[in-house]
Amino acid sequence: MSTRPDESGRGALPPVLRTPPGIFADQGKEAGAVLIRGDLWLGDRPLARGLDIVCRPGGWTCLMGSSGVGKSTLGRLVAGLPVAARLEGRVTVPAGRVAVMSQQDQLLPWASALANVTIGARLRGERADPERGRRLLAQVGLAGFEDRRPGELSGGQRQRVALARTLIEEAAVVVLDEPFSALDAGTRAAMQDLAAKLLAGRTVILISHDPLEAARLADRAWLIGREGSRPLPLPGGTAPRPLDAPEVLAAQAALFMSLSRPCAV
Repeated sequence: MSTRPDESGRGALPPVLRTPPGIFADQGKEAGAVLIRGDLWLGDRPLARGLDIVCRPGGWTCLMGSSGVGKSTLGRLVAGLPVAARLEGRVTVPAGRVAVMSQQDQLLPWASALANVTIGARLRGERADPERGRRLLAQVGLAGFEDRRPGELSGGQRQRVALARTLIEEAAVVVLDEPFSALDAGTRAAMQDLAAKLLAGRTVILISHDPLEAARLADRAWLIGREGSRPLPLPGGTAPRPLDAPEVLAAQAALFMSLSRPCAV
């Protein structure tokens, strides 16, 4: 699915969001990036303070941190979707649609797999491309499943339909919220490779608890905690990086150690 930020380049954010005067300086050097800056609150409880996250255009940025710290909330704010929390700060998003793959597949139960993949165009009043939808379903390993409804699919198959639905959108910014979590290890690696290929050149925000996933796919990673955000080290080279590359395995271990100490932001 996709949403459309407003014409100012900011997401269509809820009115509870506000920008304190003078908090942001010149952003000319960050043109085209997705920027997340400020303090994230849930009621009177701070979730993450002093956020300063830059998601560079055309690359994959991974948001990591303990459960409940607000990673999914930040992804929804980028997409301009409503959230329970509030950001005392600002989210800056380039103009255009933002495609989102949520933790839940959110498939329409009465629609076929193919209809679910192509639903975005129909909701916008545009002509759907069923042939492309069939090709994407085949690429995610679901050739022959086009006419099946979600109730006839396994959890992993449903997640692959949701991935195809996201990949069909021509959005410059894509938010992937734990997109491969319901897949077995082999299918997960294959779908990571496919997503990296088909989303090349787009600005992707990957929300993940998986250190290996971040080490394979991300160009940049940020650890989010109550005291703010800090960048995490990643291996060089072009993603998707080989699963068994020594630098990937070393980065996986280092990321795991960082996640086990979430308060050390």
